[in-house]
Amino acid sequence: MTLRDSALAALTRWTAPTPAEELLRKEFVEHLHTHDDAMWRSCAPGHLTATTAVLSHDGAKVLLTSHPKAKMWLPMGGHCEVPDISLEDAALREATEESGIPELTLLPGPLALDRHRVWCHPPFSWHLDVEYGAVAPPGAEFVISHESLELRWVAVDDIPEPTDEATRRLARRARAVLLS
Repeated sequence: MTLRDSALAALTRWTAPTPAEELLRKEFVEHLHTHDDAMWRSCAPGHLTATTAVLSHDGAKVLLTSHPKAKMWLPMGGHCEVPDISLEDAALREATEESGIPELTLLPGPLALDRHRVWCHPPFSWHLDVEYGAVAPPGAEFVISHESLELRWVAVDDIPEPTDEATRRLARRARAVLLS
């Protein structure tokens, strides 16, 4: 099974929690059917990406990155790569690389979908973002990578500006899954 096949399967079986995300789910599935390279940065109209809200072991805090290009606080995430066999693999790999925290545990997901403009192909293209949650082990310490200006643990209910509603929504959903 290819990464694209795996993404199609995950999005086909996922039940969107809101009507807006159901529309996105259908859009993402159609994009996968339309573009053979939909999983890769090379897909100029847009491409699937994976984002992960990394929670503290108790779900009280989320680890955010001060993203150098977006100029806001965001969860960990990014592009799929050749070794990834699923969106879950991409989500966990990106979270581990960007947080520097080993032994993250991925929560069942996806938890959310988001579509946002980016500058991968000027003047812009789209990230079709499939979003997950992960839990850090107790006492986990992050390591700032070259992809972040800063990392910070923040209370899930007190995410600082500048950020977006998608970040807040993902952190709340990840906490709800962890604590359920």
